[in-house]
Amino acid sequence: MWYNNPKQTHFFFRRMSMNEHIRTSNIERFTGFSDLYNQNRPSAPQEVVKILTTYLQKRPQRIMDVGCGTGLSSFIWLDHADHITGVEPSDDMRAVALKRWQEQNEPSQLKFVEGLSHQLDAPSESVDIITCSQSFHWMEPESTLKEFARVLRPGGIFAAYDCDWPPAFNWEIEERYKQLIALADSRARQLAEQDKQAHKWNKSEHLQHIRESGLFRFSKEIVFHNWETCDATRYANIALSQGGLQTALKLGANELSSLFEDFRKEVENTFAGETREILFSYRMRMGIK
Repeated sequence: MWYNNPKQTHFFFRRMSMNEHIRTSNIERFTGFSDLYNQNRPSAPQEVVKILTTYLQKRPQRIMDVGCGTGLSSFIWLDHADHITGVEPSDDMRAVALKRWQEQNEPSQLKFVEGLSHQLDAPSESVDIITCSQSFHWMEPESTLKEFARVLRPGGIFAAYDCDWPPAFNWEIEERYKQLIALADSRARQLAEQDKQAHKWNKSEHLQHIRESGLFRFSKEIVFHNWETCDATRYANIALSQGGLQTALKLGANELSSLFEDFRKEVENTFAGETREILFSYRMRMGIK
């Protein structure tokens, strides 16, 4: 057994310690800008509900939206599921979700709880659909998928869906957006202490993780899009709400403030005071238990 081998025992506990450091750093990454995030990020489109309900072949009784943030991906289920639980480890993000819940007259079928993806407070085989909107890449996939498979009913669905950043609008603005975020990510890595650096798994490997887990009988990637109205302030703030930029600014990369202001001015000039339609492209990777 592993516990009779000192080398394997050391590796096991070292891996556990590393995973705990990663989880803590990933949660702390989203502290301090929950209102900015909530006001500017896209709400999950109704296509998510339509696609997943079609595959489930019935109205879902229980939904778990894991890593739900401010609830942008939870509220879309209000008229389409009997019970919805938003699971979010960040106190800041969860507080905004609860505020929105109160503003909508505290719908009884929806609740928000603190929790981690690998330790869900749910009985085995009790959930119809688990979603991760813009969040699965912050979760350790092996332990998370085992836990999702535990709580899903037979025939239940796990779906991770993400936007492609930046949203489609203008190629020059999009190029500046990508340059700004790439620099911010680089500065965040330079400034963060090694044991406090956030870690994200490659989104392009989500489907591979689902398939290689051996926990799902069917898996697939689905792509779709959603048009939303947007003004210059919102478009610029979508960039500002990116975790890498926020992290770098919190760590003292002050030069990014002036670079962001230059970006904001370019966005304002391009929008020219108008509200425009911008395109959010989505990629959903799903598995059916």
